[in-house]
Amino acid sequence: MPLRKGMNRTRKNTGFSLIELLITMVLLIVLVVIANSRSGRSFQQEKLAICNRNLQSMYVAFSLYKNEKSTYPQLAGAQTSEPVLSQLVPKYTTMTEYFICPGTKAAPLPQGKPFAGQVIDYACYTGWSGNNTVPLVTDRQVNSNPKRSAELIFSLDGKGDGSNHNKFGGNVLMSDGSVFFSPARLKVELWFESPVMLLPPKPR
Repeated sequence: MPLRKGMNRTRKNTGFSLIELLITMVLLIVLVVIANSRSGRSFQQEKLAICNRNLQSMYVAFSLYKNEKSTYPQLAGAQTSEPVLSQLVPKYTTMTEYFICPGTKAAPLPQGKPFAGQVIDYACYTGWSGNNTVPLVTDRQVNSNPKRSAELIFSLDGKGDGSNHNKFGGNVLMSDGSVFFSPARLKVELWFESPVMLLPPKPR
């Protein structure tokens, strides 16, 4: 009998209290919420993959436009990317979700309608000539300047311009249909000279 009491006492001392279990559950919930919030790495990695696929789909519309007009979309006097990229809709694509970055949680655009007066999430390059492989579209950048390797292209802290994917970089669509990921600081060059311009989207 004394042995059994000792065993029961040991079990009681090594068990978890209700408070400890509740604290553990709260911590787990907090970690899950952080991981799946817009500022979480795993959330943005998933959205970067979707963004990549959207840009590849956007490239199909670019190709159809170029085959017909022998140039990429451009528009004299445009100050932002919306009126330029809006020329792709609805003739070359009716899928306007390609122009809203999934990392931003922004409201969707009306399907199949031009969006020149709306706000999208991608910057675009205009003015390229020739058949060289050049950048066409990117996630919002920190500014509209040409950029050398190691210069800042996307937000470092997840705030302000260039933060489509918080502080976790962004995607770049090239004229050969490839899409590459870049961290906040470029590992390649995205340099251009006049008459090429990088047009940002309108601010949100």
